[in-house]
Amino acid sequence: MQAARRPRRRPGRRSDPMAEVVVYHAENCHLCERALVQLRTLQAELGFELREVDIGGDPALEAEYREWIPVVEVDGRRRFTYFVQPLALRRAVAQADTR
Repeated sequence: MQAARRPRRRPGRRSDPMAEVVVYHAENCHLCERALVQLRTLQAELGFELREVDIGGDPALEAEYREWIPVVEVDGRRRFTYFVQPLALRRAVAQADTR
């Protein structure tokens, strides 16, 4: 039986869970590089948890994501492929933080 997952918390804020943003990317992908720069900048502004997943060398991840990279998920929900839209990401993170 797995232990229950504890919600992530924002530093300095005890009651608010932190949104998790996951970006699936690969080496030598110019769209991925652009998305990573945008996400790192927005992370500093919005305070979400950012997890970067390199799909290279993993056949299952390659099959799932290669055609669509970069793929960005917010709290497990796919939000963007190819391009990150900053305003829409701000809304998605704000919405995730209220859950």
